[in-house]
Amino acid sequence: MNIENAAIVIDVRQFAPVYKHQIIFAAWEALTNGAKMYLINDHDPKPLYYQLAAEYPGSFSWNYIESGPEIWRIEVLKSLEGQSGNVAK
Repeated sequence: MNIENAAIVIDVRQFAPVYKHQIIFAAWEALTNGAKMYLINDHDPKPLYYQLAAEYPGSFSWNYIESGPEIWRIEVLKSLEGQSGNVAK
């Protein structure tokens, strides 16, 4: 599966916690450089940020579009390695 310069929207609230990261990382792997993924969650997915940073250092930017208290919306841009890893709040 290859998604070129497209945006994927994943509302993870609908998935059981045990499957959330698996689904997100499968979508991440499908993204090409420059493509975006939007995440919607009912809590701050900061642990996911740290996991991405550990497994894909410098290859994404993380921008909060909405920061609770009920819904968090995050834009994650897949970028070339070494370009980014920023958290904008």
